[in-house]
Amino acid sequence: MSTISTEEQTAMCESFARLLAEKSGEAQVRDAMETELGYDAALWTSMADMGLLGVLVDPAHGGIGGGAVLLEALLEEAGKHLLCSPFISTSVIAANLVAASDDDCLKEEILGAICTGEMIFAVAATGDKGLWTTEDIDLRAETVGDDWVVDGSASFVLHAKGAHQFLLLAQTTDGLRALVADAEQDGMALDPMQANDPALRLSRLQCSGVNARLLTGVDEADIDSALNLARIAQAAEHAGGVKRIFDITIEYLQTRHQFGRQIGSYQSLKHMAADMLVEVESAASAARHAARAWDAGADDTQTLVSLAAFAGADAYRDVTAQAIQLHGGIAYTWEHPAHLFWRRARTGLWLFGSSDQHRETYLASLENA
Repeated sequence: MSTISTEEQTAMCESFARLLAEKSGEAQVRDAMETELGYDAALWTSMADMGLLGVLVDPAHGGIGGGAVLLEALLEEAGKHLLCSPFISTSVIAANLVAASDDDCLKEEILGAICTGEMIFAVAATGDKGLWTTEDIDLRAETVGDDWVVDGSASFVLHAKGAHQFLLLAQTTDGLRALVADAEQDGMALDPMQANDPALRLSRLQCSGVNARLLTGVDEADIDSALNLARIAQAAEHAGGVKRIFDITIEYLQTRHQFGRQIGSYQSLKHMAADMLVEVESAASAARHAARAWDAGADDTQTLVSLAAFAGADAYRDVTAQAIQLHGGIAYTWEHPAHLFWRRARTGLWLFGSSDQHRETYLASLENA
């Protein structure tokens, strides 16, 4: 349980919002999209200086010991500004799984480096189908002497370019396990993959005799937990993004005039805006509720995470599409930001599991309750 006060959390979010307003505006996002890494390394360093990269890391390892509620609030700000970064792969998934290990030496080595921004993780957690389930993982790990060796392939690997370490989820004789592998070694081949979001760098990874270190003490339950935390983080990004594009659209409806009238005064457009607002509020409510349940260790956490995952993804998809329609022809131009939010929303429909998968999980959990 986080000991950070509500006032301290609010101050952190406000500071982060100011940082993003300064360094992750539309122009900077467009510049970052054109880079090889897909993000601004200087902004990543600034986030480390603020302690944000260690939001989930225990203070004993250089973090701030925050929980899901603080993570959710910070990621809403990130979503509003279309933050381009390997934050979820490094500071959420990798940090969570390394912290769950009983290898104190490994934790000492990695967690501090995550907090300072010196170690970036790529995450290989699904196969060619992109289902983000245990059955879809094609990497295999086995012991050769005293070492662990990984073979096979993974797709939709997050932020492999520029990563220092790979977090590999692999099948073993004891079930699904998590391993850490140095990015600078033979036996790893990367092929870039296309994504709707031009800021997201995805790769297909082929491993052949890759040496890796097992995260001892981490089992399939821990892996599921880390991926669910990533889903909360992404739902928060969706909530922030959908709120921002909604605000942009409302501002346009209030300032654009046609046939001598403010277009926002037309009743049909008011109805569309009202429906969009319901989606905006639903996405934020679901993400925040899931975060609170996570921190409280509630019995229905899985149910609420699934709800947040599909509610946020669907809301982002629908609101960005309606925003483009309400803006008219200008929203179809490269210069307008609407398509940037739409592209981010399209990616969110399948990253860490599809919206349909999460809906099915949610309904199944309700039936079994």
